[in-house]
Amino acid sequence: MIITIHGTGIELTAAIKQYVEEKILGLAKFYTNITQARVDVGVTTRHHNKGKIYYAEVNLHLPRKMLRVVKEETDLYKAIDSVKDHLKLEIEKTKEKRRAKDKKILRSKKEYQG
Repeated sequence: MIITIHGTGIELTAAIKQYVEEKILGLAKFYTNITQARVDVGVTTRHHNKGKIYYAEVNLHLPRKMLRVVKEETDLYKAIDSVKDHLKLEIEKTKEKRRAKDKKILRSKKEYQG
């Protein structure tokens, strides 16, 4: 899996890069065919009344599909965790849809053969 990390409005430190890579690589246990992940982390705006609002955006490339999730939080690490949790749910939904489709195809083939 190729992971590209981009920072908007913040400096990407080694700790942030390592944390993002760790979370994204953790998604591989839910779906093994992830080809590429593009991650963008940063600050949404510099002039906010309640402090800084951080966001994490991930574009996950699967075979024949791309999943995109964006989350905003008051803490950068919380935003990254939220994106990972949401991507896990999206991956599970995608897997279930593909399994159902494969079962439907197999059932239709069995009807014609036997």
